[in-house]
This record gives sequence, structure tokens and C-alpha cells, in this order.
Amino acid sequence: MGGGARQAIARARRIVVKVGSSSLTSAAGGELDLARLTALVNALSARRSEGTEVVLVSSGAIAAGIGPLGMNTRPSDLARQQAAASVGQGVLLSAYDRAFGRHGHTIGLVLLTVDDITRRTSYTNAKRTFDSLLDLGVLPIVNENDTVATHEVRFGDNDRLAALVAQLVGADGLVLLTDVDALYTAKPGTPGAERVAEVGDPAELASISIGGTGSAVGSGGMTTKVEAATIAGAAGIPTVLTSADNVTAALAGEDVGTAFRPQRRSRGSRALWLAHATTPRGAVQIDEGAVTALRERGRSLLPAGITGVTGSFVDGDPVDVVGPDGAVIARGLVNYTSGELPHLMGRSTKDLAKEIGPQYEREVIHRDHLALL
Repeated sequence: MGGGARQAIARARRIVVKVGSSSLTSAAGGELDLARLTALVNALSARRSEGTEVVLVSSGAIAAGIGPLGMNTRPSDLARQQAAASVGQGVLLSAYDRAFGRHGHTIGLVLLTVDDITRRTSYTNAKRTFDSLLDLGVLPIVNENDTVATHEVRFGDNDRLAALVAQLVGADGLVLLTDVDALYTAKPGTPGAERVAEVGDPAELASISIGGTGSAVGSGGMTTKVEAATIAGAAGIPTVLTSADNVTAALAGEDVGTAFRPQRRSRGSRALWLAHATTPRGAVQIDEGAVTALRERGRSLLPAGITGVTGSFVDGDPVDVVGPDGAVIARGLVNYTSGELPHLMGRSTKDLAKEIGPQYEREVIHRDHLALL
């Protein structure tokens, strides 16, 4: 099952692999497990030596800092998480540098925040950085920049980050490594629980309980991994979810874990970026006529269709577009501030230009900067 997706992983010339904290640390989560890290590096290095370009998205910085700081568990407050990440990032990278160095591979650290993939200029710069590193034969190691991220502006887990990086670098496949060998129809080990070998459409999982908070040292669960596979699938990228112990088999296309087939018609990179890489800073409510214009006619959003504004945002920020029923129907980059819009909503651009000035004869969100959800 899932042969197509698995064989695509086996043939991939550029691949993104994500590993979670629980797959790199001791059972107590207080220190790096160098044996587990080395096993992972050995598998990735073997694939890299075959000519495949590999990007590793690695959690573990916070967990690696727990031991040196004398903590017993992952801290719950952001400031102490950032302190642990600051200490642990050096520990983690040093371990990777030594392990990959034994195979003659050079690594490069790339720390990203949501803004790096939300802002178009930063997104372009990030892409150029990855392209340059890969062209130079470097194996990039990616993590969220936990030392500066805030609760409001962060990925929250590295699963979504990995999917977005896979899209950013134009990867041929994504492998998500965790502490569970696959997705199951029920909690693994319970009577009747069966491995889900293949997922063609995320809707197939509606009857399966995939919740969970992850390990004591991580921040994700199965839900975030399914979301990541969905994001990758929307970009046309096949995904395999399995345990770190199965990494060699997964990279070889063997029948392990859960394979997620990509969508037949992938969304363009711009729409995918707007829908999944952006974090909304606010919302605009629109009337039914505007909903029809956006969905059925492919129009831009104009002030006349807006009925309300929430949040605090500036020109260029991502905002959600909310229909009369309260459902979010789109996300886009707004051309006005949250302070300006209440004075413009419900009015035509022609009237606004005549009364206030020609600079107000512009869309609230241009259709080129709008992604329907």
C-alpha cells in the first residue's frame, strides 16, 4: 500500500526529513541520546552520499538544553523555553557537526521564524539561502528560532515548518520521523488497532482519533503530523510518517509507516504560502455579495463588501476573510491598516477616491494576494 508515495520518496533527488525531540533524547528527555542521533545521521549520510540533497528539520534544541540547565522537564513558560533553546541549540548542532563530519558532510544551520516565511521578501531570501547551501553541497539543518519567537508569532511545532520548508525548497518528498511507527486506527497497542498504511485524502481520517499532545519533551502530536502531510500534499509532495528507527526503510521506499499521497492538482506556491505559512494578524468580515465575488468570480476584495474589522494589523499583514456565517473563507495580504478600514467599509472605491484621494482607489486585498480556504 502507498507504493506510489513510497517509491517517490525512494527516487527523490531532494528530500526533507523532520525528526522530533522524542526521537533524539533519552527516555527522561533530559539529554541528547547520542546513539539515536548518530543512527539518524548515518542513515541520512548514506542517502546524501548517493547524490540526494537532504534537508533536515530537527527539533531537540529545547530538550537538549534541559539537562545543562538542571531542569527536570520541558519548561512550560516561553521565557524558560527560549533560555533552554539558547543553550541547547549549540549542544545539538555540535553533536550533528561531529556525526555528519565523520561522513565528510558539511552542515549549515538555518533558524526560521514565521515572519521569515510570511513576509514575501523574507520568503524569497530564505529560498535563495537554501538554494545556495544545497548548490554548495551543504546539508541544511533547520529549526524554528525558539530563542526569539513569541507565542503570537511562531510555528508552534516543527511538523508544519517541515512541510513549508519542503514546499520552499521544491522537495520531491517529505519524511516525518516520530516516536510512533505509523498512524493507527486507534491508540497503538489497544485491541483492534490497525496501522493505516496509506492515506489518499485527509478526509479518510475523519473517523480516526488522531489527537494527542506528543511526548514530554516535544510540542507536537499526531494531529500536527497529519496537518503537515496535508500541507505537503497540497504542494504535490508525497509524505511518509514513521518512527526514527525506520528511517532507512522509509528512505528506501519500503512498506513502513503511513504514506500520504499528494493531491493530483497541487496548489500554486503563492496560494499554499498564503494559506499555510501565514499567521493572521486580524480579520475582515464580509457580506454575502463579497463572498460570491471572491469564490465564484475570482475578484479582489473591495471596501464595499466589508462589514467589520477585528484585530490590529498594518498594510501588508496577512488577515483572515470571514463570511456572514463566521466561517473563514480566505486569507490574504491587506492593503490597509486596521485603523483605516472601519472608515472605508461599505463604500465604493470610486467614491473614496473622489472624497479622500486617488490613493484610496485600491483593493482591500488584491486577488493575486488572496488564497481561498
